[in-house]
Amino acid sequence: MGKLLCDSTTAAEPFQGSPSAALPWIDSKSPTQIDSIGTTVDLVVPTNLSNGAFTAGGDGWEDVIGLEELQRRHLQRLHAKGVLWKPPEMEDSSSSESDLRSVVFRLSHGGEVSSDGNCLFTASRKAMAVEDIDARELRRRTVARFLVDYGSVSFEEGEAIDDAIRHMYSPDLRFGWGIHVVQEVKLLAKKEDRFSLDSAIDELVHLGMQREMAAESIYKERCIPVNDGQTWAKYMLISGSPDDEYDIITLQYTEEGLLSVDENREGRAAAFGDDIAIECLATEFKREIYV
Repeated sequence: MGKLLCDSTTAAEPFQGSPSAALPWIDSKSPTQIDSIGTTVDLVVPTNLSNGAFTAGGDGWEDVIGLEELQRRHLQRLHAKGVLWKPPEMEDSSSSESDLRSVVFRLSHGGEVSSDGNCLFTASRKAMAVEDIDARELRRRTVARFLVDYGSVSFEEGEAIDDAIRHMYSPDLRFGWGIHVVQEVKLLAKKEDRFSLDSAIDELVHLGMQREMAAESIYKERCIPVNDGQTWAKYMLISGSPDDEYDIITLQYTEEGLLSVDENREGRAAAFGDDIAIECLATEFKREIYV
């Protein structure tokens, strides 16, 4: 997963000029430009450029591990060309808004981040160069922003947010199998309750129930489902640290029934930043984040 992060206050200012891109920008929505160049030109990479144009530079993409050569070349070309940002078109735009011009951003490799549930926050911290704020603090501020916004919306908007959260973390397992092969249900177990939960599971196992079936039964009965804004906030605060209040329990299902139970016994699982977290993080720090 890649993330593109830019300062939204900068993007909103008129374009004052920047170093020219290595490749000319061609607007695929501009009929005049398309007509003038014909229909055989690759809008991503003009065909008259040699392969050697991307071997030098690339702003670090050549050093990124785990990329196939084709992926690496696409990223180098995208870095050379840039990413075009256009101000949104509004029918009732004011004169100041109409003066906004397009901006071309460079897509650069900012460094490696761990591929765990904290990747959104560690990547954002690195991209924003905020040395005085760690990933856990970014989580906390993201959740705090969500709770402020969630508390200010109308009843209908709150219901829509809750529905989206239920769809992601507490799906109705009667549906969705035409799209998903596996669906997950997220539950929150208090760290201080883990011993009593284990004891209850062991009791059912001693009565002859299979371990996974016993665990599913106890966790669904005694743990908190992530199914609304308040429980989402508890979930998104989990960073896989011993200081977390809750552990994440994940139940995986196929259409036939229970597939597995991830009991996260060491408490290291972190909540991955979802679309809601991305929006709240961007709002809190006045950035634009594209994933």
